[in-house]
Amino acid sequence: MEWSTFFEPIGLSIQISLVASVIIFVCALAAARWMARARFFGRSILETILLLPLVLPPTVVGLVLLVLLGRRSWIGQAYEAISGGPILFTWGAAAIAAVVVAFPLAYLQMKTGFEGVDRDLEDSARANGANEWQVFRYITMPLASRSLTSAYLLAFCRGLGEFGATLMVAGNLPGRTQTIPTAIYAASDGGSMKMAWAWSGSMILMSFIMLLLSNRISKDT
Repeated sequence: MEWSTFFEPIGLSIQISLVASVIIFVCALAAARWMARARFFGRSILETILLLPLVLPPTVVGLVLLVLLGRRSWIGQAYEAISGGPILFTWGAAAIAAVVVAFPLAYLQMKTGFEGVDRDLEDSARANGANEWQVFRYITMPLASRSLTSAYLLAFCRGLGEFGATLMVAGNLPGRTQTIPTAIYAASDGGSMKMAWAWSGSMILMSFIMLLLSNRISKDT
């Protein structure tokens, strides 16, 4: 390990977390809004499936993704037909792993926020002629904005620290798929403890800032 490569895993980790957190935000926003209001048979089963990655070992999530994204799966074959190469062992695979693992955290936070919105306010807006999009845009989202922002920050932070599933589907290729957690693992395994501690320090600093922002937003709710 050389110090010239110090910033490569940091930049890649931030890139992956940014992409993953945006995807998570959109998906969790739709799922949380629907689940906060919908009542249907099998709702608890569906919610359990959505939350499953939260309690499963990351290696199990990684193994499932390895099969779903592999060259024998229709997803892997479709991607390869479009891009000309496999999705496994790319930074895109690492982003997918981060999405799957961090989604439950954002979903729970957003669902709590939506459930805290007064339904009478939404009904009043509908009674005054607002359509569902207008109710959501001007009533629901502003009232749940702190929970939504906190959910995004938590998803970003969780994606930044993802290791197990990422290692299985993206590997640990320096300059291509090596994130901060995998770089720490490789450095410590190779005896480069100064590099391992330097990357650990950068991870601690970024995580501290993100969690501090999340806590401040939650306290202001």
